[in-house]
Formats: sequence, C-alpha cells, structure tokens
Amino acid sequence: MLSEKSAETVRATLPAVSGSIGEIASVFYEKLFTAHPELLRDLFNRGNQANGAQQQALAGSIAAFASALLEHPDTPPETMLSRIAHKHASLGITCDQYSIVQAHLFAAIGEVLGSAVTDEVAAAWSEVYWRMADALMAKEARLHAEAGIADGDVWRDYRVVGRLPDGDVVTFQVRPVDGSPIPASRPGQYVSVQVPLPDGARQIRQYSLSGDPGDALQFTLKKVDGEVSTQLHEHVAEGDVLRIGPPSGDVTLDDGDGPVLLVSAGIGCTPMISMLSHLAATDSPRQVIAVHADRTQRTHALRADLDQLVAKLPDATAHVWYEAPEGRWPADRTGLVDLSAVDIPEGVTAYLCGPLPFLRSARAQLRALGVPAADIHYEVFGPDLWLGRD
Repeated sequence: MLSEKSAETVRATLPAVSGSIGEIASVFYEKLFTAHPELLRDLFNRGNQANGAQQQALAGSIAAFASALLEHPDTPPETMLSRIAHKHASLGITCDQYSIVQAHLFAAIGEVLGSAVTDEVAAAWSEVYWRMADALMAKEARLHAEAGIADGDVWRDYRVVGRLPDGDVVTFQVRPVDGSPIPASRPGQYVSVQVPLPDGARQIRQYSLSGDPGDALQFTLKKVDGEVSTQLHEHVAEGDVLRIGPPSGDVTLDDGDGPVLLVSAGIGCTPMISMLSHLAATDSPRQVIAVHADRTQRTHALRADLDQLVAKLPDATAHVWYEAPEGRWPADRTGLVDLSAVDIPEGVTAYLCGPLPFLRSARAQLRALGVPAADIHYEVFGPDLWLGRD
C-alpha cells in the first residue's frame, strides 16, 4: 500500500506520467544502454528494442501497476507481477539490477517531465517503483529457491541430443552436459536459451517446451526473420552445446479434473502440445478440446503431434481452421476461428497462445460465450503488450 501522501501525488500526476510514459521508456533505455552496453548485447532482446515492443511493455507495466495501487491498494496485480517475475527469473535478473534500472528510469522521468518532477513527485513515484521492485524480487527469490538455484545463477550447459526439422520449424532435444537430471517442469512452461551470435553477443530468447521426451528437455521454434532463430535453425546441430535456463512460466495446465480448452494459432501451438502430451502421458479422463488456427496445412507446426495426442485421449476433440487451405477442407473450418462453432462445456478452463490480435479475438469470443475472465489464461511470445484486461 502506498503512503497516503504518495497516493495523492501519484493520483494527481498519473495522467501526465502515463501520457509521457512511452517517451520516458525510450529515454530510459537509451540511458541504460549507454551506461551498460553489455545489457543490450547479452540480456535484452535487440529485436524488441529496435521495434519498440520492449519500451511499450515497460511503459504499460509501470502505468498498470501505479493504477492498480490506487484502485486496489490492498490487492497487488498478482497476474502481472507473476508474469514478469517468471520472465526475470528465467533470465537471471539479479536484485542489484533493480537499483541500476531505478537510477536511469528516474533520470529519464526528470529529463522528459522537467520541472514538473518536484522532490515530492519524485519521492511518490520512487515509492511506486520500489513497491513493484520489492514484490518482484520476493517472487523471483521464491522461484529461484523452488528451482534450487542461487540468485541469478540460472544458466546450465545442455547438449543437443536430437534435432527434428519439420518445414520452417525445428524441435531441439537437450540434456545437461554434466549428466545431472533434467529440471522439473510443468506443461505450458518455457525455457530461456542463450545463443552466441557472430558479432559476439549472447542473445536470449524464450521457447515453449513442446513435449516430454523423457530424459531430455524439448523445445520447438519457428524460423522467423530474426537473428536468434536464424542462428539456431542454420548453425546449431546435434552435439552442440547451448546455455539454457530453468523451466519458467505461470501459464501452466491446472491439476483439476474439469474440462480443458486449448486455443492456439501458428507457433502458439507449442505450449498446447506440451499440455496435450502431459494429459496423454497420464491417461487423463478430462474432456479436452483443442482448437488451432493456421495459414495452411503446410504451415501448421506439429500437426501430426496434435492428431496423435488427441487420438490417445479418451475424451478429446480437435478443431482446426486454415485461412487458405490447400485441397479439400471443410468450408466451416476455413477462415478465422469461430469459437461459437465449438461446443464449449460449462466450467471449462481455457488456455490461449498465439499472436496478440488472435489472443484478443479468442478471449473476446470466450467472454461473449460466458466463460469467466478468471478461467481464461494466455501466453504471448515476446513482451506482453496487453495484460489481458477486459
């Protein structure tokens, strides 16, 4: 809870700060990377910096957290904090880095807002920042403790023991080089992969675990116009070593026995395949409805896995839409996904993954069909520019 004085100041200045937060974020990153170029080289996603996505995500999270503190002072925004904490824990963010961020963020606020940033305003927004930072550090410490790792010591060497290409996607199977057991994971989680690039940078990307091959971790990625996916697709072979962080992510399959709805588009199928793999491996009797959208049959990654896993489950169905199907394909499954055409049972828990416009559409359809917001969970690849609010 903010102090009464700080709450009044933040409430009065929130419109001005929110209106300038995008510019503040841009100036912040410029200052941060000038002082610490190693962070852009080896921690932050250079692609998301170039297209502005990370700046938007930072701006959105700060504004959302400040608004939440004012609207519900006794109830922190757990979903947002959990999502950020899992990302940070998977990247090895350390407590001392929060002080570095605070220094450059407040320098940026002062530069953008000028004389409007009085000592009182600076103190109030500093309180907001440290409320958020303290909550994140506590969650990240708990995640590290659960994984049995020290603060920031997340990276382990894994050897590629399997490389399974499938069109424009490739699946990697990896095992710890030191022979230790693979870490525990939950269906729906991802791993961070640190990839050395020709210019000496070690860029990090997160990829969903896409199944359970037993004694290995398995993740699948699509070749896109990016430096990391290109490097992995074209230059990483069986026998090579990758630096990989612990399984992370809070959008995971629940342990209940109620019906499950898995809705994906494109490479967003990967966490859904992980969930289906778990359900099939445990002979789950749950009702499972898998819905997938893709451009064509050829672009549908892990298509055979979807068919095989659904066939293994006693009460599972699959519904696939293609925008431009090749050959014969049902007319009512051509075009964009229409969830009203799917029999969605009462009490369903829904999991969504795919591009942001798809997520917005799918979630809106489910809300219109009466599915409570609390029962709809989503995973978005890259910075979260949405926060899943109505």
